Amino acid sequence: MTPDLRTLLAERYGMPGTPDSPIDDPIVRHLLTHRSVRAYAPDPLPPGVLETLVAAAQSASTSSNLQTWSVVAVEDAARRERLSRLVNNQAHVRDCPLFLAWIADLSRLEAVGQATGRTPAALDYLEMFLMSAVDATLAAQNAAVAAEALGLGIVYIGGLRNQPEAVAQELGLPPRSFGVFGMCVGVPDPARPASIKPRLPVDAVLHRERYDATASNAPASAYDATILRFFEGQGQKHPPWTKQSMDRVAGPQSMQGRDRLVEALHALGFPLR
Repeated sequence: MTPDLRTLLAERYGMPGTPDSPIDDPIVRHLLTHRSVRAYAPDPLPPGVLETLVAAAQSASTSSNLQTWSVVAVEDAARRERLSRLVNNQAHVRDCPLFLAWIADLSRLEAVGQATGRTPAALDYLEMFLMSAVDATLAAQNAAVAAEALGLGIVYIGGLRNQPEAVAQELGLPPRSFGVFGMCVGVPDPARPASIKPRLPVDAVLHRERYDATASNAPASAYDATILRFFEGQGQKHPPWTKQSMDRVAGPQSMQGRDRLVEALHALGFPLR
């Protein structure tokens, strides 16, 4: 049974006594229950689940109806093992029954240009790559919401960008296509349940009318205590959010190979003018 909205809001912000929302809707409650699942039962997914997730993904908004994304479904255990090594040896990529690689894909429009005798010159520009990455992201989030509605768990895998050329080779991607991120999908392991991780307070991210650069400083600092309480409750040691974040953006050495992303995109057929 889904908890009531007040309970979910308190969990999402890590703050007991969070005020009630005037809107109590089952879809809103469903969205608030999201948590990243990294432990899966060995159960295979029922027939039709993959196609349902893709249908949900294709129901997302897409810029100018260009639909500049694709998804590669990986169920083969040996391929998942190889992909897990490419994303910094994340075990859940190997262990999940279904791994989805979400692709920013301009190759389809290039093929349409060849078939119609027209030159799609705009595909060389940064705007088109950004559009395809946004399209892929919107589609993936729809699939994630659908998967969770079916009782499945998911976790996004940004490590797909660590070694883009090797990922492209493993997945057989054509030029002008790029693995933006991956997604593990499976039945959550009941023996290792995931919890709702608190997010930054609303005041840290919500600006009204104009951006207020001073408004988010205090909430971001206060969030350190919230996230430390969360991980202590999980029996884990974890640095404060401010330290973790600064460590993550300290420099090229902290980017796990993604500091050469522009070079990789050029090699994969994206001039990025």
